[in-house]
Amino acid sequence: MKYLIGIDLGTSATKTVLFDQRGAIVSSSSAEYPLYQPQNGWAEQDPADWRRAAFSTIAGVIKASGVNPADIAGVGISGQMHGLVMLGEDGEPLRNAIIWCDGRTERECAEITDIIGAKRLIELSANPALPGFTASKIMWVRKHEPEIYAKCRHILLPKDYIRYALTGEFATEVSDASGMNLLDVPRRGWSGEILDKLEIDGNMLPRMYESCEVTGRVTAAAAASTGLAPGTPVVGGAGDNAAAAVGTGVVSGGRAFTTIGTSGVIFAHSDAVAIEPEGRVHAFCSAVPGAWTVMSCTLAAGMSLQWFRNNFCRAEMETAAAIGTDPYDLMGREAEQSPIGANRLLFLPYLMGERSPILDSSARGVFFGLSAMHTKRDMIRAVMEGVAYSQRECLDVLRGMGINPGSMTLCGGGAASPLWRSMLADVYACPVCTVTSKEGPALGAAILAGVGAGLYNSVPEACAELVKTTPEQPPNAENGGKYEGYYKLYKELYPRLKDQFSALMNL
Repeated sequence: MKYLIGIDLGTSATKTVLFDQRGAIVSSSSAEYPLYQPQNGWAEQDPADWRRAAFSTIAGVIKASGVNPADIAGVGISGQMHGLVMLGEDGEPLRNAIIWCDGRTERECAEITDIIGAKRLIELSANPALPGFTASKIMWVRKHEPEIYAKCRHILLPKDYIRYALTGEFATEVSDASGMNLLDVPRRGWSGEILDKLEIDGNMLPRMYESCEVTGRVTAAAAASTGLAPGTPVVGGAGDNAAAAVGTGVVSGGRAFTTIGTSGVIFAHSDAVAIEPEGRVHAFCSAVPGAWTVMSCTLAAGMSLQWFRNNFCRAEMETAAAIGTDPYDLMGREAEQSPIGANRLLFLPYLMGERSPILDSSARGVFFGLSAMHTKRDMIRAVMEGVAYSQRECLDVLRGMGINPGSMTLCGGGAASPLWRSMLADVYACPVCTVTSKEGPALGAAILAGVGAGLYNSVPEACAELVKTTPEQPPNAENGGKYEGYYKLYKELYPRLKDQFSALMNL
């Protein structure tokens, strides 16, 4: 029996899972680390924390399993996208990494757009310049920390720093690099035009691979720290959502998944490059060689319900703790007692501004239609419906691009909610299902490692063998018709409030 390791480098923790070659979990381990916010709107992490977490969890799963390290056929890494890791001549980090949710680079994004041209930038990188992406972070450091920029010799993405720590190789792969604003996404390689115009030295960027290619092998030093066998292959891996696509089997045309986690993502496979000309959704290279993906990202999906729980559901939290259940289960039962439309109450889930499809950092959350008759159960349901409408609005953009998935796989914490599952099926007018494994990104990374190690011939073949889903839940047409009127009104609210959101930010 051969085994595979999938490492998922998240924002709050790294989780490492050891799978057997049939996709069964043998052991898992996770380690948390802090996020630093030196100023309002900034977000940084220490790469050394990532390294410690990855090495300790690798060691943990090997020790817990009793597996012979020589039987581990390969390692795959998934990770948070867009972060900037800058290394000096000695390979050590020069500063904390600026991560995906950092919002300090709006001016640099405007500069990139002016220099490249909005239309040309989307033609090349398939995306507009966004504060979360990496190119603007590089320019910010060059402008505000020139002494650090002058010492920089290598630029890596977060998961690729773990690769470097394991193998000593400066490498990345196409799915994660797609989120840097530096990749020529249609051609799957660094864009010389963008690098030249932004005056970024391409020699600082890592070597490019496909996600299932072997990028290096575990060094003797890393083996001593992790328990892995020296020479164990490490494949390209993938950005977190691209890895989740593999882990949920979204690797062929007509397949898509929705994640309701902190953020909300719809991620669809495409066999050809599909670029939205206004940049309302993102186009990236797929972890499947020769394929691409289109994805949306809303910033406060599960976060919206978490915010409501933390501020207004103390009783549910205390009751859940007393009876040993999840407060979200109790909240869902309350929301089920409110009718579709939450008694004519709508919620706009813009607690953190919004990315897809409106690209407006000034947008803010709204309860619309609130009256004295409304109860907590109505407000909970309105939050859940507002998140569903935000995902439907993104799905409509994908459908307008000719990407119309025949079914939708649901994952993330929100997929555990029966009400949210049925709500999404009805709002999408599309069957939904979930995957039996809860380790989407880690499983996806492990599958990529299995392909690179030669255990499987291709990513789709491996997914067909390893990824199992629940039976599809069909939409309820009657409920869908009821939701449709509220969705139409939901879409009309943001355009009417756009100027007021901006004015509010300037008060």
